[in-house]
This record gives sequence, C-alpha cells and structure tokens, in this order.
Amino acid sequence: MKKINVRWQLFLYDLSVYILSAAILILLYGFSPALFTVDNLIYLAVSFVCLFVSRFIVRVYQQIWRYGGIQCYIRLIGADGIAYFVSVCAAYLMSYIPEMARPDAVLIFVLYAINVIGSLFIRMVYRYIYKYANSVTKRGKIFGKILRIFAGFNPKDRGEADAPKIKIAIVGAGRVGVSLAEELLSNSASRYVPGCFLDVNKAKIDRSIHGIPVFPEDEFILHRLQELDIKEIVVAITDIDEGEKKRLHDTYSRKGYKVKVYDYPVMQSVGTRRHMREFDVEELLFRKPIIIKDEQTAAYYKNKVILITGGGGSIGSELCRQLAKMEPKRIVVLDIYENGAYDIQQELKIRYKGELDICIEIASITNRVAMARVFEEYRPDIVINAAAHKHVPLMEHNCVEAVENNVFGTLNLVELCEEYGTARFMMVSTDKAVNPTNVMGATKRMCEMIVQSASTYGRVKYSATRFGNVLGSAGSVIPLFKKQIASGGPITLTDKRIIRYFMTIPEASQLVLESGAMAKNGELFVLDMGQPVKILDLAENMIRLSGVRDIEIVETGLRPGEKLYEELLVKTDELEKTSNKLIFVEREEPPTREEIDEKLKLLAVACETGDDERVKAALHLAVPTYKTMEEVNRDADASREMQDVKEVATV
Repeated sequence: MKKINVRWQLFLYDLSVYILSAAILILLYGFSPALFTVDNLIYLAVSFVCLFVSRFIVRVYQQIWRYGGIQCYIRLIGADGIAYFVSVCAAYLMSYIPEMARPDAVLIFVLYAINVIGSLFIRMVYRYIYKYANSVTKRGKIFGKILRIFAGFNPKDRGEADAPKIKIAIVGAGRVGVSLAEELLSNSASRYVPGCFLDVNKAKIDRSIHGIPVFPEDEFILHRLQELDIKEIVVAITDIDEGEKKRLHDTYSRKGYKVKVYDYPVMQSVGTRRHMREFDVEELLFRKPIIIKDEQTAAYYKNKVILITGGGGSIGSELCRQLAKMEPKRIVVLDIYENGAYDIQQELKIRYKGELDICIEIASITNRVAMARVFEEYRPDIVINAAAHKHVPLMEHNCVEAVENNVFGTLNLVELCEEYGTARFMMVSTDKAVNPTNVMGATKRMCEMIVQSASTYGRVKYSATRFGNVLGSAGSVIPLFKKQIASGGPITLTDKRIIRYFMTIPEASQLVLESGAMAKNGELFVLDMGQPVKILDLAENMIRLSGVRDIEIVETGLRPGEKLYEELLVKTDELEKTSNKLIFVEREEPPTREEIDEKLKLLAVACETGDDERVKAALHLAVPTYKTMEEVNRDADASREMQDVKEVATV
C-alpha cells in the first residue's frame, strides 16, 4: 500500500509540473487568445492523457528515484518522447473532424520540452536532498525537514543509526577527500561523518564543500578540532610524501586523535573496495616500500631450476612468491620444517592452478648425504640459501647448533654447488653480521667469508646480501608487540634506547633476487634502509593504532648478545653504487681458501666438544670483528646511528 501511495504522490507532483508547464507556455506566447480555443484545450487534454499513460506503460512510476541513475532519466525522456509522437499523431487524426483546427506541433513540442525539464528537475533535486539528508550537519538537518514535509520520509527510516556518529577531519580537500565526504554523507549506516577538511590550498581555505568547512593547518587548528568534537583524522591524499605522512601521524596521534588512511585506488576495477583503515605496521616506517621491477632480473630467473633452502620460512616463502612470477623452470623448496614448506606449496599451487612446477624436500642443510641426493635429483641452476638459525638470544645458549647449522650447513651447500655445477649461489645475510656482538651475527659473518673466499677459486658465481630486521617475520618484534597488546600488555622492551633498521618481507626478497641477478662474483650487497627506527616509538605507535588504552611499556634489560643499535649498512662514502640506487656493494679483500680452512678446523674442533663457551671462544678467533656486547654498547650514545635517530626524532 505504501508503494502505491508513493507512486500517486509522485504522479501528483508530475501533474503539478504539467500544469506549471502549461502556464509557462501561456507566458511564453504572451497570453495569446489563439491559445485558448476549444480545439487547443482538446489537444492539451489529449497530450496530458498520452503523457501519463506512456509513463505508466513504461513503468516510470515504479522506479525508486532516490537511487536513480542515468538509465532512469533516459527512461523518463523516452516515455515522454513516445507520448509526444502519439499525441501529435492523434491530434492530426482529430483535425479531420469537421470544424477542428490543425494542431500546432511546435506548440505541443514546447509544452513537452518544458514539462520533461521540470520532471527531471524535481527528481534530481529529490535525489540530491535524499543523498545528503542527515541528523548531523546543518545542511543535512534542513534537507531532512524538506524530506519529511514533501515526501513524508524520515532519513532515519533508511537505517540511520541513532547512536552518535564519529566526527572526522579529512586531510585533503581534493578529489579523494571530497569523494570520501560524499560517501559518508550519502551512507546513512556509516558510523562516521565529516566534520571538516584540512588543506593547504589557499583557494579552498575558509570555504566549504557540501557544507563542510575547509580549514588550514595553523596554530588554531587543534582548537577548531576540539570545538567541532573531532575524534579521528583521516588522510585522504593519494600522493602524500612519506615525511608528511609521518608528520601528520605524529602531530595528531600525540594529541590523542586516531589517525587513519583512506585507500582510494587510482584505477578502480571490479571488486576494488575503497575504505578507511588503520595504518599498517609497515607504514610506521613512513617510507615508501621498495618495489623492484627489473625486467633483466625476471629474465635471469626465467626457465631456471632454483633451489631455495629455508624455503618455508618468512623470507624463503616470499622468495618463492616472487620467483613464481618470473616463469622459472622449477622451484625446489627445501626446509626442515614441513608445515611451512607445505603451506607455500599449496598457496602457489592454488594461485597458479598447477601450472607452476614446485617441489618440496624436507631435509637439513647440515645433512650432507640428504643434500647431495637433492642436488643429484634436481641439478639446480641457482641456489638461494635462506636456511639459518636467526634468533639472537636462543643462539647465545645454543652455540654449537648455531655454528653447525649456519656455518657448516652453508659450507655443505657451497661444496655441493661446485660439485654439481650450479651456476650461482646466493646467500641471505643480515645486518647483525656487521661487527657482530652475538653468536648468530658471528656465524653469519663467517658464512659471508666462506662465500667470499669460494668466489676466488670456485667455478660458481657467489654473492651475499645483507638486510636489516624484517617486519612481520617469525620471531620479530612486531608480532610479539601485537600479541602483547592483544593480551592487554604489558609491552616488553629490553631497553628503551634500542634502535633498529626495518624493511618489509617483500622488500628483502626482491633485494636478494635483484642483487643475485646482477652479481658478477664475490659481491657483498647491502641495502639503503633509510632512517633508523626507535623501538620505543614503534611500540607507542602500535599502542595508539590499536585503540587500546593503558598498555604499559616495561624495560626488561638487554638480552645476551643484544646491541643497542645496528651499524649502518650503507655508508655511501665507503661503498660502491650499483644500477639500483638503493643497492650498494661492500668491497673488501676476501680471505684465502687456506685462511677459511683454518677457521673451519678451529670451529669444528670446538663443536666436537659440545661446549658452548668453547665454541663462542672459537668464533671470536675465527671472526676478527666479533666483539662483546659490552664493548659496543659502552659507547652506543656516541655512535653515528644513535645520533641519526636523535636527529630524526627532533624533525
């Protein structure tokens, strides 16, 4: 019954428009007496009947105009066009009746034109008012009253929540910001409503868009935000500089505002959603992720058999994902942990629908017999060694295992590559190998020396790639903080002064692949990882992003082998540049084969004793740069790295 009432209500509005159109026609013709003949009144009645019969037949009144698009308006124009044609034909037929005057087709056309413009106008106005009617903004309240008076419709009837909406300030009054505002204003079910725009464009400042004021970021902005009861800040700028993003995040989050991002894809496709979201953990770095798109790199790995040790781990599995895009002949995933290897195998099988040749081998790189069997079966063209024990505190108490796995496992791979004619060996290293203060870092430095030495006498092309801490990898600080926040805290920091360099898993993997492809032989590649990050700031940001209050941050003291800072990987005055401005080569004299053999004998004898302290002492002798954590941390505050992070904090 309600639908019938609505249709008849719209019919009455259209009838009013038709009468108004006739009045306008009379005004246009200057109240000419020729218009008021009986014949013209008959033709006018015929036109009226044709018009509304046509609209009912074409189902114009069955459309829901509040959601009407261009197709609805075309249907209305089409119905009126049909009506005009029929009414003119009917009028000419009637003119054959004796004493009936010939109809004026132009006169009828003008009437129809005025009427269709009026009908379209009231529908567009209704749709506009419906879209922006709400119970929050001043304009929205006025539109709501108009709807109740003329349409008998309350905006709350469409599902508008009675609960108070969250007012947001939109950073950016451009296309993206305005799109967000329109989306929120038109979506009655949204929990958010725009309270103001923040922009730097002087042409927009102190004006309004859809009734929403545009403010500059000046000394009064915090007071204005407080007056408007703004609760959240949403960054709606697609090409924002990372430094500016950091400034906005720090400025407003420290004042108690939740800062979000509005994702608005430049190329929108089917299934692409626009949404407001929290900052990703990776965005806490506030630098653009490094995306390596090098056709030469992809071409290098195409049609190759590639063995990835540690292929089920965080880095190894991402290497598999990246390589799968490059059309390799075969990917062999080798790991001691079967679940990780199985997961990446199933993921890639599903993604590539069985077209990717991916094989799984469960074995330890320390098992020489098992590794020889793998090399014999697959004859890999490229070996990427991502297998390693990497947990710093655990390796301090498991020194024998660290050396046997990291050092002698790498040695097995190097020797088998030479034996089976592998073309290239690529080692995944770490920033902790730079002046190491722990067993894990020292073993990785020893691996680097093995690779560098092998490049001087072997047939294989060797390279190693260093990068810093990887966000989201197993055992890293980010997942730990997430778990601690989820459980209500506290967040534990070993020392509030600690700083680290971070990168994402895809960045690290792409770096390894590009540097490996560009390697000639014996290079030690390092990445420019940008500014150092203070772990305390990272923890505080994660707490703010979580929205959970009263999470305590507790200092627990440095763990065995832990540095306050990691040395700069990239000291541009000491390194060689490559074709990629973010990748550098550290040149140093590789140790001789004899020197490496002596170091390995020393470590082997120590491992045979099963005594962790003897192994640690042997590592100090084998790796000259291996220092105690006390030596390094004693002068930490004066280091270049600690000074850099202080400078960043004051910007």
